[in-house]
Amino acid sequence: MKALLLIDVQNDFVPGGALAVPEGDEIVALLNWLQPHFELVVATQDWHPANHKSFAANHAGRQSFEEIELHGLAQVLWPAHCVQSTPGAELHPELHTNQVEAIFRKGTDPEIDSYSGFYDNGHRKATGLAAYLFGRGITSVYVAGLAADYCVYFTAKDALQEGFETFLIEDATRPINQEGFERAKADLENLGGKIISSAELLSPEKAPQPAQA
Repeated sequence: MKALLLIDVQNDFVPGGALAVPEGDEIVALLNWLQPHFELVVATQDWHPANHKSFAANHAGRQSFEEIELHGLAQVLWPAHCVQSTPGAELHPELHTNQVEAIFRKGTDPEIDSYSGFYDNGHRKATGLAAYLFGRGITSVYVAGLAADYCVYFTAKDALQEGFETFLIEDATRPINQEGFERAKADLENLGGKIISSAELLSPEKAPQPAQA
């Protein structure tokens, strides 16, 4: 049994959003095309309180993208994004959700960030995603969404640690930083993960093509 994990396909992570991933909106059609080919589809959603300590605005004198130490962990300070119950936290309006059986919200604790769909960054609390997948008989997970070098990467890394056969669908994600994504891919492969394209899963001639600039 295989599952497709749609990571943080939210308004704040696409162009025009508070923490836009370049070309992040271009993956949505592909994600919609992929969903019917999986036995299970689940999604994750960044769901931060307004006072979240990962927001630069909540640290006097600090700027976005600075790095600090927060409770013993390295923490990038981000622009405020995916604040609970705001439009930016909503899933992209063009993302099909009829097949999404569950949504796992993360980043709800103001004291710690949560890139992975499985755990917070300190592995202190689980989201329940692993137990849900095990309960559904899932053995393989395919990870896609945003952003490739952060939440997608850390979700895939934790999936490997949990014992799932793990695939990152490279053309169904976009990074904030390409160099960071190259390092992430190398790390996942070293850990036993596989980097694939959607064409390796399905008939490529039927795949939606990215919009031309």
